Amino acid sequence: MGTWKLDPFHTQVEFSAKHLGMMTVRGHFAEVAATGELYPDHPERSKVEVTINTASIRTHNEQRDNDLRSSNFLEAEKYPTITFKSTKIEPKGPDRAAMTGDLTIKDVTHPVTLNVVKYGEFNDPRMGHRIGYAAETKINRKDFNMRFDMMMDGKFIVSNEVEVNIEGELVEVEEKEPAKTTP
Repeated sequence: MGTWKLDPFHTQVEFSAKHLGMMTVRGHFAEVAATGELYPDHPERSKVEVTINTASIRTHNEQRDNDLRSSNFLEAEKYPTITFKSTKIEPKGPDRAAMTGDLTIKDVTHPVTLNVVKYGEFNDPRMGHRIGYAAETKINRKDFNMRFDMMMDGKFIVSNEVEVNIEGELVEVEEKEPAKTTP
């Protein structure tokens, strides 16, 4: 068992939704932090917590990014973070698991289950002990009070279903022994 921290330079939290039922619009969050207690040989005992800076949303279109930060969707000024806290991890094979947890967006919390794949493990004195994972799930944005319902020619401008894809490397945090004091 170890305490682990997400490597922000080797992490991607991406999402995609359909525009007018045709084009897939993709984006990501640039500021993500995660910590946890991992038991690589007993994943069911592991716990993960993730915090995302809502305003760090990016879709390669500034006008769309500002709209996603607005009251139409995420209300980033009022709700500055999105959080996820795992509640259960079920192994589904040697390098696969289902991780269920509480996802909170705009102060609304719903359970979600992510399909997780362990990419591999690496131990290097300079880069540290790290494990790479990928996870994916789908959410309905309306479950989290994102109720933008504008239509054109009978089609929703933005789909209700949002796919979430995560890839990241977790680095083991070395526990430092407390300094010894001399009487």
